[in-house]
Amino acid sequence: MWDTSKDYRLKVAQKSVEEFIKVVEGSNLRGSWNKKQVRLLAKNMIPEIQTMYYSYLSPQELAKTEYVDNLLNSADEIIENLGGEDYASKFQSELNRQEREKLDLPISKMKFFFSTIRGLPDRLMLGEVDDPVIGVDIQVGELVSVSKHPRTDNLMVCNVNLGSRAITVITNDLSVKDNDRVGVALLPPSEFMGISSEGMFLGAGEGILKDVEGELGSLPQHIDINAFNETRNLVDQFIKD
Repeated sequence: MWDTSKDYRLKVAQKSVEEFIKVVEGSNLRGSWNKKQVRLLAKNMIPEIQTMYYSYLSPQELAKTEYVDNLLNSADEIIENLGGEDYASKFQSELNRQEREKLDLPISKMKFFFSTIRGLPDRLMLGEVDDPVIGVDIQVGELVSVSKHPRTDNLMVCNVNLGSRAITVITNDLSVKDNDRVGVALLPPSEFMGISSEGMFLGAGEGILKDVEGELGSLPQHIDINAFNETRNLVDQFIKD
């Protein structure tokens, strides 16, 4: 019997909801949106996840339950109450440049919440995996643009195509270039001198992996287990913080 109370996928999902609620309550989100309903919908997701902790269903069975359906429906309703799928650009359009910079990380946290909840069924279908890495999506991406960080020469800002969407990833590997095929862990976002990073490239030994196999947006193929070590540590830290 699978111990769902220790499933990292559920732990990360709950933490992402809690972080989303903090953003909704504490950030400068202007414009036309229903804050009260967004907050209520998000708070109601927590007991739904906590019920899943004690279901003791296999991950594959859990993926097909009404609990997961309810989470997905709540995420869709939250999007509607934020003003639609383009909520991020709408919020940013209400602000000046300095204000937009301050909102960059909160918006990235919102995006992480939605990707975490919407990706939960697929992660559950991977089965009984007792590893923090399973708590987040790991996908194949392609670098479509690379530039030096405007405030330091020691970091690169990468625009990464994941197939269905694009994200920004900051890396200290100065050898990255356009068209590199990478493995990306979609981690809780971090800010590097004013720019948010929405994930981390997989790597082991010298630099990141730049010729990863697999379809864009899918799980990478033939990856050395050591490439997941830092992802494992960061997911575990996110849950404990």
